Amino acid sequence: MKLFRNLLLAFVLLAGIGTNTVNAQKIAHIDSEKLLMSMPEAKAMENELKKLSETYANEYKTQATALQAKLQKYSQEAPTQTDTENAKRQKEVEDLQKRLQKYGQTADQELQKKRFDLLKPILEKAQKAVNEVAKTKGIQYVLDSAPGKGLLVFDGEDLMSAVKAKLGIQ
Repeated sequence: MKLFRNLLLAFVLLAGIGTNTVNAQKIAHIDSEKLLMSMPEAKAMENELKKLSETYANEYKTQATALQAKLQKYSQEAPTQTDTENAKRQKEVEDLQKRLQKYGQTADQELQKKRFDLLKPILEKAQKAVNEVAKTKGIQYVLDSAPGKGLLVFDGEDLMSAVKAKLGIQ
């Protein structure tokens, strides 16, 4: 399906260029991933996410260590406890395990949400800069040359330096 879409895109682009040479369309490309990684905002985002991830990991490790200690203590004391007390302790350990698992899932979800919230304005800023540079240069189509983005040909103009200049990135 992806190959069919790419071939159709190539056909439409080639047909448009071949049949209308008087009104030729300018096409350029940019590697969106490289652009984003060169933006200072993206670097700050990664640092913030790394700190948050470490905080969650440390809390998870603390809870897991406490659970392991309690489990070990209960295992050692089990022979001297009544069946009722052992069942109560088993239930407590199971509840702690569920809570720890839920904490891990919640931390992952919150980390993904934070990443999305931080990335959205960065993507919007990059898109705006690409749009402005393309408009200034009279470019009608800009293809993404990042790996896996479906670019068929990239002999056109690379907008990376112009967009970086627009964003004030060296």
